[in-house]
Amino acid sequence: MASSNSPAGVDNTFRRKFDPEEYRERAREREKQDAERSKSRSKGPPVQRQPLKHRDYQVDLESRLGKTQVVTPIAPLSQQAGYFCSVCECVVKDSANYLDHINGKKHQRALGMSMRVERSSLQQVQERFEVLKKRKAPGSFTEQDLDERIRKQQEEEEERRRQRREKKKEKKKEKIAEEEPEIDPEVAEMMGFGGFGSTKKS
Repeated sequence: MASSNSPAGVDNTFRRKFDPEEYRERAREREKQDAERSKSRSKGPPVQRQPLKHRDYQVDLESRLGKTQVVTPIAPLSQQAGYFCSVCECVVKDSANYLDHINGKKHQRALGMSMRVERSSLQQVQERFEVLKKRKAPGSFTEQDLDERIRKQQEEEEERRRQRREKKKEKKKEKIAEEEPEIDPEVAEMMGFGGFGSTKKS
């Protein structure tokens, strides 16, 4: 007997039915293709990269600061506006992005380095401490260096004193010039003042 809610003769089997075995087969096929692709990409053995090292040169960010440069579209990359990376052969527009680039993975890979840092041994750390101790030792500079520094300091102090004296003289001159009122010669003549020069009669 048909229920009163569902009308007679309606097909309720419209939902799509999935075959799990078919999808398992598709997944196996896809994995096989991925494996073949990765084999074709890696022709040789994996590349062994050196651990990350600190730079042994100073990064030049200020040599072209404040300079004017004509930029043309046909100019080579090294002469275009911005910072040129000769390793990756690219131009970066500002110093912050340039630093990010040279510290980044792509640049380090081009240099043949991985992003991993080599672990230092105890002996290497101790040697580094010794080098730093010698550099900061108080007796590391000679007596001649000390004499030179004292002489330079005395010269600078003498120069500062001379400049102070010059400034005081300038201020005195300005003060005297302000205190002396300028007298118009015609007014002085009318009031009976002669010349304020010498009293000798010619």
